Amino acid sequence: MLDRNIMQSGMVAAVAQNDTGNAAVFCHDDPVAGVSVVMVSYRTGPVLWAAIEAVLAPDQDGVVELILVDNGNPPAVARELACRTEAEPRMKLVSGQGNVGFARGCNIGARLAAGRHLLLLNPDCCLHPGAIPALLAEAATLGEHWMLGCRVLDPDGSEQRASRRALLTPCTALVETFRLDRLAPRLFRRHRLNHHDGPPPEGTVRIPVVSGACMMLPAATFHTVGGMDEGYFLHVDDLDLCLRLHRAGVPVYYTPHAEVVHHASSSRTSPVRIEWHKTCGFLRYFRVHFRGALGLALLVPLSAGAVARFGVKAVQSLLHSALNGRPWSHDDGH
Repeated sequence: MLDRNIMQSGMVAAVAQNDTGNAAVFCHDDPVAGVSVVMVSYRTGPVLWAAIEAVLAPDQDGVVELILVDNGNPPAVARELACRTEAEPRMKLVSGQGNVGFARGCNIGARLAAGRHLLLLNPDCCLHPGAIPALLAEAATLGEHWMLGCRVLDPDGSEQRASRRALLTPCTALVETFRLDRLAPRLFRRHRLNHHDGPPPEGTVRIPVVSGACMMLPAATFHTVGGMDEGYFLHVDDLDLCLRLHRAGVPVYYTPHAEVVHHASSSRTSPVRIEWHKTCGFLRYFRVHFRGALGLALLVPLSAGAVARFGVKAVQSLLHSALNGRPWSHDDGH
């Protein structure tokens, strides 16, 4: 276990582990009112600096701290992060654990968090001015246990596909993977996974799934459900968390009153590797959560669709690499 004095320092160079080797989720006995922002970064690229500055901006009242988990950024980026941490009392840097994956990185950051609320924020997400005060204002009406997502935008201002979703089930996966709603709209449209292209709600509403790019919840709620499932290295972990919250009776809400811009695919790493982790996470999700006869029967076409999608994405990425070079291979992070 980490010493409490080390945990409260600005620079953290080690992480605590439980007996299984996974980072244990920690909740302070006396949490501070406000939000601990947890950001996990691996070769994020230049948008990382804008994301950090947006969190620490004067208009983001309620930010207790920004805990940045460095999963293995290039040396120049690591040095700059260390300099910023020394200059900013609210910033904590966790490094030295290597690339342990997004889910485990979130758990490491949550273990060190002092705030009453956690905001799990992608390192390529830039909060709009006043986003955190808006989230806190909505949270004050939600009760003891909840999770809250916001309007996640593409850089062009349109709502991102993962911003509002149904639960990922064998049915919604089949419809979304093979776009059955296009073949028979009346029959399958209501079974779509993604709802971003539907009418946006005017106020805060309860929905099944919000985007993992920006999720806020009480630290106690995160602890109660066991944090993020570290069996997911990258992607699908947000869908898993929302499903576990749903089964635990914890409501998930979406508010259009707070916005973030998500610069997706900014990571300077191989898109093929990213797609591989996404495919593995997708298959793991169904093995873990849908073990009944119907789930097992549908796992075959779902697996075939996922593997086929990976193959297509891999070929596209390799062709892009051959024609345009390898932007993800740059090692300077700028």
